[in-house]
Amino acid sequence: MSETQVNSTRHKGLAELLDPRFLARLDALDVLSHRMLRGRLHGQRRSKRRGQSVEFADHRGYVAGDDLRFVDWNIYGRLEQLVLKLFLEEQDLTVHLLLDTTGSIALPDAAKARYVLQLGAALGYIALAGNNRVTLSSFRDGLSGQIANLRGRAYLPRMAEFLLTRNPEGIGDFDRACKQAAAGRIGSGVMIVVSDFLFKEGYASGLRRLISSQYELYAIQVLSPQETEPTITGDLKLVDVEDGDTAEITVSAALLKYYKQNLAAYCNELKEFCVGRGGAYVLASTATPIETLVLDTLRRIRLVR
Repeated sequence: MSETQVNSTRHKGLAELLDPRFLARLDALDVLSHRMLRGRLHGQRRSKRRGQSVEFADHRGYVAGDDLRFVDWNIYGRLEQLVLKLFLEEQDLTVHLLLDTTGSIALPDAAKARYVLQLGAALGYIALAGNNRVTLSSFRDGLSGQIANLRGRAYLPRMAEFLLTRNPEGIGDFDRACKQAAAGRIGSGVMIVVSDFLFKEGYASGLRRLISSQYELYAIQVLSPQETEPTITGDLKLVDVEDGDTAEITVSAALLKYYKQNLAAYCNELKEFCVGRGGAYVLASTATPIETLVLDTLRRIRLVR
């Protein structure tokens, strides 16, 4: 089987979510952990990518018994001093993606649910192509599905199958989902939560469970233009798709203004909650092409590089 045929097989499922030309651009990216970049100073480090150079960090004086392979002979030739080169050790990185598949994520239309899956596909692809360990979880009233500890491109079809079989439905229990996700984490890495974060019980308790010295938290809030800039007016009966609660309202210009102010405040509080605890936050509109979100916004916050 030719390389082109192999790539076609691997991308077959993903092509239902992402443009193959976009997938090709993702090959140049990797997921970045800022904490792990600080690393540990060591004599050598295992590179995750073939041909990747070792990153020099510092020197220290030679001590009897040190490995002579790491002596800086250029400095010895100039100063006749034995010093060792030190490098950043690249530790094993786990990327855990936690995707919202509750009933409300498909509202006000299916575009939001698809956007969540597309982002999961893009980030999962980057992580697997970079030979990172990947765990992908979906949640409703707890974890509703999970594929864990994947590594390498060979798992791309399995990831695509998992994503394409996610159906948004049911009641959400974000706190329970986060508790289960935190309990299943291994090693060190990044935890990326993709959701609208519009939970009746709030997000604070759940996100606190994901905050860890071993994992960096990224909260990506996905909202549709209909949610951020609604244009509806008149008398409406609202029905909660998850628990069936109803409310009758009259939508006026004043009410829309009040709604938008409250939504902006809610999003800002979520951002402050995450950033104030060492995490990161991104507000993503479904009107923004997924390519722009990944290649521009996520690069700018240095989730990917």
